Amino acid sequence: MLAKDKKQTIIEGNRIHEKDTGSTQVQIALLTSRIEKITEHLKKFPKDKHSHRGLMKILGRRRTYAKYLARTTAS
Repeated sequence: MLAKDKKQTIIEGNRIHEKDTGSTQVQIALLTSRIEKITEHLKKFPKDKHSHRGLMKILGRRRTYAKYLARTTAS
């Protein structure tokens, strides 16, 4: 889990308008932060297969958001 203040900083840096907390850009930024944190964990504990599976799921979700963002901004 991300700390509340770190999450708020990420949201403020990627939001589109003042009350934006769930846009695609914000979601991708939050997932990227989680990916970085899990990657650091896996460097210390390479045999942690449960965290590795969670990382793969998060990567897939971020990839889906990125495809959606590319598809909607191109139109």
